[in-house]
Amino acid sequence: MFGRTFSVRLQALRVSRRNFSLTRSALVGQNVIEKIVQKFSVGLPKGKKVHSGDYVTIQPAYVMTHDNSWPVALKFKGLGAKHVKNNRQIVNALDHDIQNKSEKNLTKYRNIENFAKSQGIDFYPAGRGIGHQVMIEEGYAFPGTLTVASDSHSNTYGGIGALGTPIVRTDAAAVWATGQTWWKVPPVAKVILKGTLPAGTSGKDVIVALCGLFNKDEVLNHALEFSGDRLDQLPIDYRLTIANMTTEWGALSGVFPVDQTLIKFYRDRLQRLGPNHPRVTEKRIDELERNPIRPDEDAYYDKTLTIDLSTIEPCVSGPNSVKISNSVSKLSGDNIKVNKAYLVSCTNSRLSDIKSAASVVKGHKVAPGVEFYVAAASSLIQRDAEASGAWKTLLDAGAIPLPAGCGPCIGLGAGLLEPGEVGISATNRNFKGRMGSRDALAYLASPAVVAASAVLGKIGSPAEVQGLPCPPEHHVSTSIMVNDKPAETESADNSTATAGQVLDGFPEKITGEIVFLDSDNINTDGIYPGKYTYQDDVPRETMAKVCMQNYDPEFGSKTKAGDILVAGYNFGTGSSREQAATAILARDMPMVVAGSFSNTFGRNAINNALLTLQIPELLAKLREQYKNEKKLPTRRTGWIFNWDVPKSVVTVKNASGDVILKQKVSEVGPNLQAIIVEGGLEGWVRAELKKQ
Repeated sequence: MFGRTFSVRLQALRVSRRNFSLTRSALVGQNVIEKIVQKFSVGLPKGKKVHSGDYVTIQPAYVMTHDNSWPVALKFKGLGAKHVKNNRQIVNALDHDIQNKSEKNLTKYRNIENFAKSQGIDFYPAGRGIGHQVMIEEGYAFPGTLTVASDSHSNTYGGIGALGTPIVRTDAAAVWATGQTWWKVPPVAKVILKGTLPAGTSGKDVIVALCGLFNKDEVLNHALEFSGDRLDQLPIDYRLTIANMTTEWGALSGVFPVDQTLIKFYRDRLQRLGPNHPRVTEKRIDELERNPIRPDEDAYYDKTLTIDLSTIEPCVSGPNSVKISNSVSKLSGDNIKVNKAYLVSCTNSRLSDIKSAASVVKGHKVAPGVEFYVAAASSLIQRDAEASGAWKTLLDAGAIPLPAGCGPCIGLGAGLLEPGEVGISATNRNFKGRMGSRDALAYLASPAVVAASAVLGKIGSPAEVQGLPCPPEHHVSTSIMVNDKPAETESADNSTATAGQVLDGFPEKITGEIVFLDSDNINTDGIYPGKYTYQDDVPRETMAKVCMQNYDPEFGSKTKAGDILVAGYNFGTGSSREQAATAILARDMPMVVAGSFSNTFGRNAINNALLTLQIPELLAKLREQYKNEKKLPTRRTGWIFNWDVPKSVVTVKNASGDVILKQKVSEVGPNLQAIIVEGGLEGWVRAELKKQ
C-alpha cells in the first residue's frame, strides 16, 4: 500500500484457556463499550456485568430513521401497534432522496411527516440536513449514550463519544413499539492513534490509511475504542469522519474518548444553541466533565492496532474499494483524469471540510470538463459556510451546489457517474456502481484533495494547485497485537457448573450432525438467490429447495433436516435480505455456526428465530481435519454437535465418539430466548403489546 513497504507486527499473548470457566465478569473489568451497553441494558440479572459475547436487551437513548421511516411505520402498524412506546426516543429525518420531486416520493415524505406529527415524534424535513449530522447538532447523540439508527453510518456518533451502531428496520419498529430491541456485544478492539497529524492531512487521511493498511478484516464486526497520547489535538470534525468510516473498515462502531477538546466542542455548541436547548445543557456538560466514562484498568481488548499519525500523508482509496489505498503523490504521477468531484455526504461536509476545500480552490477555477458537486451536511453548516465566505469561494470556482442532504453518495439525484467516467469523492463508499455506473471508477479522498483534483482535472494534491510538486512518499508506521482470551478460573466441579435459566418452549439441548461449508464470505445471494428476493408469495417448500442453490447446486441432496451448518468467516455478507435466514429455517436446520457472521445476517437471523454461534475454534479443527482432502463446498462430516444451553457448553464428537471440542460459549439469556420462543422479533413485539 502507498507504493512502499510497511511492517505489521503481529504478537500473540499466550494465555492458557479453560473449557469450563466462571463468567468473565468475575475476572475482568469493563471497557468503555461494555460500560455504555451496561448503562442502556434492561432486564439484566442482579450483579451481571456486561461483556463481549453477551446478548442483551437494550433500551437506546434514541433511534433515528430517515427516508426508511415509512417502511418502518408500515412494519410497526403490521405488528398491531397503534402508539409508539416513547415518542421522546424517536427521531425522523428526511435526507436520502430529497432531490426526488416525483409525486410518489413526495407522498412518502408526507406520510412520514404526518405519522411523526400524529405520534408526537421529533421530525426534521428535507433540507434540514443529513440525519446523522442533525442527531449530533441537536444533542440526541451525546457522549456516553447508546444511540442507534436504521442506517449503517450511525457509527458517526462515536466521534463525540457516543456508542452509535446500526440496526435493521425490524429492530427500529420494535423500538418504536416497545422501546427496546436486542444486541450482541461485539468483540472490542483498541485503536491507538499515536502522535499528531502533519500539516495538510486530515481525519479522512487517517481512516483511509487504516482501511488500506489493515485490510484483512482485522476489525470486522468489532466495536472500536480510539485512544492516543495526543488525541486532544485531533479536532472533533476529524473524529466524526474517522468514526463514520469505521463502517467501511468493517466495524460496528468506533468510539472516541471524552476529553477537554470534546468538552470545549459542547461548550461552544451551548453558546450557539442558547441556554434553553432541551438536550445540550450546561448541567449535562458539567456532569460529562466530572464523570467521563473511562475503561477499567483491567479491561480486556480483543486486539490493539496502532498507527503513528505523524507518518500519515494525504492518501486516496480506490478505485472502487476502500481496501486499496495509495498516496496522492503516487496517483498524481499516474495522471488519472477526473470527470466528477464530490464534496458531499455525512462523512466530509462539515464546516471545516468546506473551508478546507475553499482554501484550495480560492483564486482558481474548476478544470474544463470536470463537474464539482458540493452539499453541506446540514442547513446550519451551509449557513455558517455562507457567512464565512467559503461557500461563495466554491461557487465562484465553478462548484455545483446541491441541497443539504444525501444524494450522489448513494446513487441518487444529480451528478451520478456515467460509464467510463472517473470520480473522486469525500464520501465514505466507493463500491462499484454505488455512485452511478458500474463501468465507472470511484476514488475517495479528503476535501482538500478532492478540491485540488477538481481544479487540476486529475487526481492530485493541493500543493500542485499552487504550482509545487507533490511531497515524496514515506513510510507509515503501524502495528497490531492480537490478544488471547484472558485466563479464566476452572470450576471446582465441571459436572455441576451452574445452569442458566431456560424458558418454556426453548430447547435445553440442540444436537445434530455437522455439515461443513468450507468457504469464507458466503454471501446472501449464495444462500438465497436474488431473483426470489422480491417475490412475496414464495412458499416455504420452494425456499427450502433453493436454499444455498447459488453457493452449491448439490446442497439440497447433501443435507437433511436437523443438520447443523458450520461455515467460515463473515457468513451472510452482502445484501440485507431476511430470506437468507428464513430459507435455512425452511430446511428445518435449527442453527448456523461460523467463524464469524456478517452483522446484518446475524441480526436478521435472530429476528427470524434462527440461532447462531460464533466458534472459530471449531472451524479451525474442521479445516485441519480435511486439509489433505479435496475441498468440497458442502461436506457431511459425521461429527455430532451438542449444545448444552443451560451450561452454555458446546461439545463436538467425531464419528468414533471421541471428543473433538468442548467449549464454553455465549450465554443465551431469557431475553434472547423469549425472541426465539415467539418465532422472532416481530412475534416478541406482538407478545409484548398484548401484555401492555
